[in-house]
Amino acid sequence: MPGTCRFAPSATGRAHPGTLLAGLLCWLDARSRGERVILRLEDLDPQRCSAELVAGLQSDLRWFGLPFEVVEIQSAHASRHAAALDFLATAGLLYPCALSRSELQAIGRPGPDGSWSTDNRNRGLLLPPDGWRACTVPLRVMLPGDLPDPVVRRRDGAVAYQLAVVVDDAAIGVTRVVRGRDLESSTATQMALQQLLNVATPEYQHHALLLQADGHGKLAKFHGAVAVPELQLHLTAAEVCGFLAWCVGLQRTAAPTTPLALSEHFSWAHVCDNDVAVAWDGQRLARV
Repeated sequence: MPGTCRFAPSATGRAHPGTLLAGLLCWLDARSRGERVILRLEDLDPQRCSAELVAGLQSDLRWFGLPFEVVEIQSAHASRHAAALDFLATAGLLYPCALSRSELQAIGRPGPDGSWSTDNRNRGLLLPPDGWRACTVPLRVMLPGDLPDPVVRRRDGAVAYQLAVVVDDAAIGVTRVVRGRDLESSTATQMALQQLLNVATPEYQHHALLLQADGHGKLAKFHGAVAVPELQLHLTAAEVCGFLAWCVGLQRTAAPTTPLALSEHFSWAHVCDNDVAVAWDGQRLARV
């Protein structure tokens, strides 16, 4: 039976070159394996996500030439996220943890996402009598071994990334995850959560990143990376695709191309392992 892959960008901004590269590699990998690929738009952050950004991301990916067989909106599945929290609470694995950022920094334990993590010191704290839904501080889940316990429900009530991604991958039967190496450090946490929830663990493939022009940090919405609406004013989708394919070694030049054309000869053996710094001069993309 064919497997299932998914591309799951966060709906906190419009697509930028790093988003497009991640989507391209995920789509090419799935197509080369004869697998279906699902687009999941992750919009659980109430402060940073919006319906307009969800729609904008879909428009950006269509413009770039990436077709997805199924599109999911993560916020539509609150019931299955709540069911997972119920399961973890019944197992006695949830606990409240109100440590501040300064307290976490003082512990000095780097987290998988680059922030500061807990040393699991609050594991003995109990949920309120009315259960996790009545909790007004972040909730963490106890993981096996020496892993730092991740937040699974935020102070504002939003289900946190680590839990949501595991629950949603299991629900749609994801068998393979292709994503940037910046998320590689989250894999151990997600595999531990899969174990706790008694769900299958997908195969993981992590790829190189596009970096900011100064080489420090990945290209990201947070750092103001050029987004598709501006790219469209100066470049065609085929020109952007050709540039990205050249950056990662899928072709020898930046000649315009399409995802469909690249799929004819795609192989991970051709994809470079090194991150690539890129710059935008207001009209053109360039390798640095």
